[in-house]
Amino acid sequence: MSHPDLDLALLRQWLDKTETRHDQISPAFAAALAATLDGPRQPQVGDALPPLWHWIYFWSVCRQSEVGADGHPQRGGFLPPVPLPRRMWAGGRLRFAAALPIGAEAEKVSRIASVDVKPGRTGALAFVTVQHTIRHQGQLCLSEEHDIVYRDLPQPGAPVVVPKSAPTDARWSRRVEPDPVLLFRYSALTFNGHRIHYDRSYVTEVEGYPGLIVHGPLIATLLADLVAREMPQAVMREFNFRSVGTLFDTEPFTLCGKPAADGKSVALWAQNERGELAMQAEALLD
Repeated sequence: MSHPDLDLALLRQWLDKTETRHDQISPAFAAALAATLDGPRQPQVGDALPPLWHWIYFWSVCRQSEVGADGHPQRGGFLPPVPLPRRMWAGGRLRFAAALPIGAEAEKVSRIASVDVKPGRTGALAFVTVQHTIRHQGQLCLSEEHDIVYRDLPQPGAPVVVPKSAPTDARWSRRVEPDPVLLFRYSALTFNGHRIHYDRSYVTEVEGYPGLIVHGPLIATLLADLVAREMPQAVMREFNFRSVGTLFDTEPFTLCGKPAADGKSVALWAQNERGELAMQAEALLD
């Protein structure tokens, strides 16, 4: 199923576009995220920034007059102007090369790596992959591939997607109550104006979801945090994740983990109250 406004040739003009940002890995922001995650300790200046916490830095800042209807910056700046209204963080692959110290000055370089359009079960889909690197004093600390998916609003008579069941052999689990305060605090820390995370009338009446959507990056961060809680001495070298379903603030969800026998990797997932899979992930450890 195609979409009349999707011009792949136009969108691919954004390929290899780059953007560079500089930021300090603020200890105040790290302390705020630790509190938001309900962590057991406050990070200190000089500590290694925990995995995935870099998402609260290097904000994409635009003027209020440049904000789009969904709360994101208007399309056509760094990201290509995909005309589909629903935008979600689909997944990512991260490699941690060296510690990024809290309090350090750092540089992030981003590049549009791929743009594609494919038919989906409920309509056209557009995929954009962005590559990021973060360096401190010239040393590579982190490399990342970030997948974004765009889709159309639900159409009458569209096929219902059958949820995938989560595994049932978790060795670790943590239950999370995703209330609007948690979602607001994470949106604020990431300077994320996307209305699906805090504007209930918008997310239900315009985008057609049943409740506020739990951020994909927040779920991934909570899964990485589960590893840190259960294996505090381990050093994470890779983290790969993929969104499979959607979690809402209307019910709790559960973070699950199953470490490999050799302790070098952990299978991770998040599931809703009905045991339906929302995110799959894998952490590779030293």
